[in-house]
Amino acid sequence: MAKDLNVSLEFALHSLSSGFLMIDLQGMIQFVNKKGAALLNLEADQQHISIFKLVPGMESLLFFEEKESISEVHIGDRKVIFNHSPLYSKGELCGISALFEEEKYYEGLLKELDSYKNLNLDLKAIFDTSYDVIYVSDHQGVTLRVSSACKELWGKEEKELVGKSVYELEEAGIYKPSVTRLVLEKKETVSLIQTTKTGRRLKVVGTPIKDENGEIIRVVNASRDITEVSRLQSELNEMKQLIEGYKKELNDLRSRTETETQLVYRSKEMNQVISLAQRVADVDSTVLILGETGVGKEVIANYIHKSSPRSEKPFITINCGAIPENLLESELFGYEKGAFTGAVKQKLGLFELASEGTLFLDEIGEMPLPLQTKLLRVIQEQQLVRVGGTKPIAINIRLITATNRNLLEEVKKGAFREDLYYRLNVIPIKIPALRYRKDDVLPLILHFVEVFNQKYMRTAKISNSALDVLQEYEWPGNVRELQNIIERLVVLTEKEMISQSELEGLFYPSGRRESKSVVVNNIIPLKECVEEAENQLLQLAKRKYASTSEIASVLGVNQSTISRKMQRLKK
Repeated sequence: MAKDLNVSLEFALHSLSSGFLMIDLQGMIQFVNKKGAALLNLEADQQHISIFKLVPGMESLLFFEEKESISEVHIGDRKVIFNHSPLYSKGELCGISALFEEEKYYEGLLKELDSYKNLNLDLKAIFDTSYDVIYVSDHQGVTLRVSSACKELWGKEEKELVGKSVYELEEAGIYKPSVTRLVLEKKETVSLIQTTKTGRRLKVVGTPIKDENGEIIRVVNASRDITEVSRLQSELNEMKQLIEGYKKELNDLRSRTETETQLVYRSKEMNQVISLAQRVADVDSTVLILGETGVGKEVIANYIHKSSPRSEKPFITINCGAIPENLLESELFGYEKGAFTGAVKQKLGLFELASEGTLFLDEIGEMPLPLQTKLLRVIQEQQLVRVGGTKPIAINIRLITATNRNLLEEVKKGAFREDLYYRLNVIPIKIPALRYRKDDVLPLILHFVEVFNQKYMRTAKISNSALDVLQEYEWPGNVRELQNIIERLVVLTEKEMISQSELEGLFYPSGRRESKSVVVNNIIPLKECVEEAENQLLQLAKRKYASTSEIASVLGVNQSTISRKMQRLKK
């Protein structure tokens, strides 16, 4: 806009039908429009000469007074009327501007003069009301004109800036950096953020105005106050950071809520497992989850992922024992087009699909030895090569593995690589079998009853006698077996209350035992076996009877004996 304004002003002066010039105190012509040059018989190379040499007697007529005046001179055989006005810089007289015309056209000149004055007023109005603050300097960086808003932006009145060098003003700290200086140095348009002595921030675009020879004659700056915008942007950035913080907290809370609804437990054994899982969630260390089939290894792996910084990224799972050996490699690492018959297009493996997230390899003990070697290399180098490919691909994943096997025994038998075992066994998490955490059986039963009631729109309940039987069962299939049995009961029961009789035939053979039967699963020292049986018997009695006297009566011993043994159990 500033460039258009300057060009419009010069165009308007050259478009006047009357002559117009500006001279300094020595009478040297500083500017003359086309009509003025014609009236003064000036050639193109005579623009900067003294007016006194061109017009005899002009010196005696031009009184450098602080008022407008009119003079009549003869130029050749023409009588020319000069209407001249004083020019000021820094409050001091520095020259004269004049409109002039042959006498016969003077009436038209007066009209032109009015037009010139109106144009000047219009330009001043544009300067002062423009959304952008206009700042005009000459080719030496001297301020020629500036919008009236300069006081608010730079702390200086217009008269305090006009006539001052931008170099001087920059050094005084009125504004930094000087856009005009940079335009004069680079000889091209410059755009930057400027700070002022008043603490404002301005978006400034400086544009060079060049003559026909490509020399800079003016620099016009358009400045826009963005102080408030910058403050709002800063506040917005702070707000975004705050929102991100709240969002993370909300996601963490949602994640904890979601996972906690899946993690149903009451036992101290499972509390220790969850506590360890929470601690390792924030780091990328490889985790090896150990436990029997059905104890919930994938649930714990998912809990770790959801609690980790990678929670928004993929959680990919694969059962290494459920996929044929010849397919497992391409599933894990992907393949290139044409790698084998049927590979008609490129396929990404699970390592790539889990990028920036978590890859869970369940039943890692089932992985064939050749694939174990490749897996070890991928873990060590953090990159892979697709089947049929040659280009290494960097990966960024969190690896969690799980097995129901004793991997150390597998290592001794040569079925599992020892170096891979130590790579995977960075942080082991062992999930106890359900029979070793009896306190979790009841909450799991109640949880699954509620889940399947909602799923199948039932209102089934379990009787106390049925609950006693379910709690006494050893659950060789662990949580998965418990879940399946509860689903079967909810679906098949014809009554609202599930009774003990409906449990017949549902359990794993030899898994159900009567309240007085003893099941021995492993060979252990006799003393330990007796002690373990006694502990289980006391715990069962404690759940069934409210007082130690009742327990003593049922077990056929003294109450003091029961009290002493109960104290031992608490330790």
